[in-house]
Amino acid sequence: MASSAYREVTDTDLDRVWRPFTQHSVRDIPPTFVEGHGCIVTDAEGNEYLDSMSGLCCVNVGYGQERVIEAATAQLRQLAFTSPGHPAPVTYEFAEKLVDVLPGNLNHVMFVTSGSEANELAIKIARQYARQKFPGQKRSKIIGRYLNYHGWTFGANSASGQLQRKVPYEPFLPGFLHVRPPEMYRLFAGMAPSDVARELARELEHVIELEGPETVAAFIGEPIVAGGGIIVPPDEYWPLMRQICDKYGILMIYDEVVTGFGRTGKMFASEHWGAVPDVIAMGKGISSGYVPLGAVAVTDEVFDAFLGDSDDNVHVAQVSTFGGHPVACAAALASLTLIEDLGLVANAAAMGGRFLEGLRSLQDRHAVVGDARGKGLLCGLELVDPHTNEPMPVAQVDELVKEGHRRGVVLHRISAIAPGRESIFILGPPLVISAAEIDRLLEVLDDVLGAAAS
Repeated sequence: MASSAYREVTDTDLDRVWRPFTQHSVRDIPPTFVEGHGCIVTDAEGNEYLDSMSGLCCVNVGYGQERVIEAATAQLRQLAFTSPGHPAPVTYEFAEKLVDVLPGNLNHVMFVTSGSEANELAIKIARQYARQKFPGQKRSKIIGRYLNYHGWTFGANSASGQLQRKVPYEPFLPGFLHVRPPEMYRLFAGMAPSDVARELARELEHVIELEGPETVAAFIGEPIVAGGGIIVPPDEYWPLMRQICDKYGILMIYDEVVTGFGRTGKMFASEHWGAVPDVIAMGKGISSGYVPLGAVAVTDEVFDAFLGDSDDNVHVAQVSTFGGHPVACAAALASLTLIEDLGLVANAAAMGGRFLEGLRSLQDRHAVVGDARGKGLLCGLELVDPHTNEPMPVAQVDELVKEGHRRGVVLHRISAIAPGRESIFILGPPLVISAAEIDRLLEVLDDVLGAAAS
């Protein structure tokens, strides 16, 4: 049932709200969603859609979860705000719960308000850690990877490797380098996965040696690249990266903003390969998108480098007004508890397996699907010209997105990466999705892909 409070979107509204990645000279009005429950969102006219991307891969527990809503509401009534220097009891409680589910000895948490801020903080921690751990050296450089995205703030975007999100704002901050990602479909087509992992390990080591290990602070990457193409690495990749970082005393930072909190069929994607990072950045699914929140966790070793007397000034030189916001932490605590109580990590693994099998069946039936890939409930379909294997024109992909909407499914293509890298459906439904909803999503994708060939 559509909300009675909804009013029609006008031309003035389209001018007032400056939407991202939208050419506002085009006066298309997107569906206005007014309600959500489970995996379904409803627009102002009462039309229902299956959300294939959990908002922006963040509504992990699904829409309308009363336990999350009630927790946030109760905290609002009790204490709506307290400064980060005086954390609320729920902030301490959530930090304890979070540490319990993090891999390895990532035992120390600092809160911010988004994934971008989390990566920004992770980079700052890495640089300050290097300065205090290796006095006299100049360890400030951060090595990122092409096609990865770490956020819209200047440090996080400097570490990112997506051309179209960077060019309008260049020059970026100095001290950021990039190596190639383990992108198997085009970049390393035809190579054995283990050979790709070894080649990229050598590449990282060569960059470190040529720059000088005493100048490099950290290596940062998404365990599975999300918005850069759903790039799942070879099994050997992250253990080899871990070995290289250990060899040179360089921190390894995982950006688990998208992949955390059950998305890939593990609580954190790093668990698939057993290569625990020194620093982990989180966002999105940390609160299932109900209230903005981000966080960074570090190992005991990293944390200990910031211990000293008060006048030593070795504490983290960072504060976020809304970091650890009590309402956000209350929602996040309820969300994480719900993930456990409903068995959503296991459901993501099971439904993800069903989904990927179905996507590969679509690849077999539709020549416009060049590749189907993913892990858990984070999948991608790369669309191509079947005659040339070149990427399908973006305008054609956008028409398929609209066709999905007409058939009751919210579809998204990857955008703002680089030319030839944007003809990919990114598919990440809520972790509460059922087998029947998976099958419905596959059925609509089948119809949409069929329309592409007609």
